[in-house]
Amino acid sequence: MKTARLDGMTKGWFIGNFSPSMYRTNDCEAAVKYYSAGDHEEKHYHKIAHEFTVIIAGRVRMFGQEFGEGDIVEAEPGDATDFTALTDAVNVVVKIPGANNDKYLSREE
Repeated sequence: MKTARLDGMTKGWFIGNFSPSMYRTNDCEAAVKYYSAGDHEEKHYHKIAHEFTVIIAGRVRMFGQEFGEGDIVEAEPGDATDFTALTDAVNVVVKIPGANNDKYLSREE
């Protein structure tokens, strides 16, 4: 048995090919992300990975749409979006595969 605390992980990522990690793999990445209202991530996309975002609590904006508790959003390779927490929010994020260095900033508006 292993144990850890989420606050000891880097930006909530607890599975993937990074340190610290509860399970080191390139097969996938998993995180629990906490956001304060107004937090924002720049528009980006992945060339290889599918990224699944599950909204556990709060409201967020992705792909120009609002999502809330229970919504699941899949970003396929090449889909570019920014992210804004409209309220305090908690998300679970899963990337398949856990492709290292597969995050590209998008210049398109």
